[in-house]
Amino acid sequence: MATAREIKRRIRSVKNIGQVTRAMEAVSASKMRRAQERTLASRSYAERARDVLSYLAAQPSGGETHPLLTAREPQGVGLILITPDRGLAGALVSNVLRRANRFIQEQDELKVGLITVGRRGRDFMLRYGPPLYAEFPAPPDTPPLVEVSPIARTAIEAFLIAELDQVWIAYTEFINTMMQRPVVRQLLPIQPPADIPRLPADFLIEPNPQAVLDELLPAFVEMQVYQAVLEAQASEHSARMVAMRNATENAKELVEDLTLTYNKARQEAITKEILDIAGGAEALAKATAE
Repeated sequence: MATAREIKRRIRSVKNIGQVTRAMEAVSASKMRRAQERTLASRSYAERARDVLSYLAAQPSGGETHPLLTAREPQGVGLILITPDRGLAGALVSNVLRRANRFIQEQDELKVGLITVGRRGRDFMLRYGPPLYAEFPAPPDTPPLVEVSPIARTAIEAFLIAELDQVWIAYTEFINTMMQRPVVRQLLPIQPPADIPRLPADFLIEPNPQAVLDELLPAFVEMQVYQAVLEAQASEHSARMVAMRNATENAKELVEDLTLTYNKARQEAITKEILDIAGGAEALAKATAE
């Protein structure tokens, strides 16, 4: 059994760890609120942009289908994998990596090119995954669009030159503070919904739908990647806040258990000292009597 001094040292160490996890919980809570606000605010815009895209794609252009809307037989498949740079977020990283790995295995003999965003996914795929097509650092908190545009442009260029016939994106979708869901969704070729919503009025499109699509479709892909980054960041901060809260509560429980053990050890030491004193006094009394 550990001595009282060793137990006291452990209590001090656990208390220090609890203070660190409490501070990290507060920081993650602050970041989570801002990330959640950005994510929820941009969702409506993303949904409305998809409606407009569907309307434009359904208009007769009188020419060939736009390259970003053209589906072809897949031989090379790209996967944009968005993960955090840091851990301490519970099972969030392992869940999205497991989902991405399952998607890779489902491709059978197709060539898979990885575009990683974030150090955690890059390090894992360098060891266990297919070759990397490109890698990017995780965007900073409150990322401007300019930080995300190179990721989307890399995927678009690879698709247009037929190095990748499909591009998918894997990230963690933010549901609520306690729930984050790893998803894999197709990014290219763009697939407008089959049930195209009927807009309230007909619009005159100038100069023509094809010219508008040339400008809109790349921007739409960038927006989808940007939305995925926001979802991933909100999920990361939520998962880290919950993980640090659990760690703080566990530290409190451990301190209580160690305190109880310390009191028992101290009481045992005191009892042993009393027994030694009583034994010595009894031996001295016997020696005096003789």
